[in-house]
Amino acid sequence: MGKDSNIVHQYFRKEFEGLKVLVKVNPIMFKGVEITVFDDGKVEMRNMEFDQEIFDDLKVDGFEAASPLEFNVYLSGLDGVLGDGEE
Repeated sequence: MGKDSNIVHQYFRKEFEGLKVLVKVNPIMFKGVEITVFDDGKVEMRNMEFDQEIFDDLKVDGFEAASPLEFNVYLSGLDGVLGDGEE
């Protein structure tokens, strides 16, 4: 098993100005993924590195806890564009 196979990721979401932003955070390594879903159906993904204040930052920015299922539905639609987050 890999090093982060036992980590329970945390998921967050926010909707604003025609966007839906979903964030997955590894609370041990402070790494994760941000998915932006546009009203026109376009989806972008970015691999992220966070600092220890990420949970406070997300709260201040109005993010709410989200479902891993919702995050993974959008992630699975990215057709393998997981390398560097660019299409």
